[in-house]
Amino acid sequence: MKLRIVIADDHKLFRDGLRPLLEQQRDFSVVGEAADGRELLRLVETLRPELVVLDVSMPGLNGIEAARHIHELDPAIRIAMLSMHADRRYVLESLKAGAAAYLLKDDGFAELVRAIPRIMAGQVVLAASVSDRVVQEYVALARRDESSAFSALSPREREVLQLIAEGRSTKEIAAAQAVSVKTVETRRKQIMDKLDLHSVAELTKYAIREGLTSLD
Repeated sequence: MKLRIVIADDHKLFRDGLRPLLEQQRDFSVVGEAADGRELLRLVETLRPELVVLDVSMPGLNGIEAARHIHELDPAIRIAMLSMHADRRYVLESLKAGAAAYLLKDDGFAELVRAIPRIMAGQVVLAASVSDRVVQEYVALARRDESSAFSALSPREREVLQLIAEGRSTKEIAAAQAVSVKTVETRRKQIMDKLDLHSVAELTKYAIREGLTSLD
């Protein structure tokens, strides 16, 4: 039986390149594609794939938050992050969210193919260029409590922060979260209070720095 895979990346050109490469492998079947985090969650809930390959930076709901939702929905679904970013914070937070692998797009398709059997066997797979850095960071974090958006804010607050940084209006955020405008305004104030930030520009810079969204 073929391994059922869903891929998610906001760049259609990348998806169009990755899908046929995966499907050339005898044991792989790409059963769905998503362009953003929320579309990915809908697909995963419907299709229940065995492996999800997703980008870290996606609009609406970034890959790390999407991975967290997928892991909560079904821990048996394996998650492989593909990214242009070797930043240790992206790597660490992806692993905390339930990802089984963090690979770099620059390493090429062959690296992903080699990694998939190990991922499905329950191993944690990291790109060679980030593995040493992650070990060093885990040691450093064991010695100090480092605050980040992922520890300071709730999941819903992180979603609001990402959407604010992406230029969404309060009404659009309310619709995306299925809540009232007042609730969004309350969450925005809570975010500003927790982070000691006082403008949308400051929130946007913070969201980009913390890896919740990107300038892509």
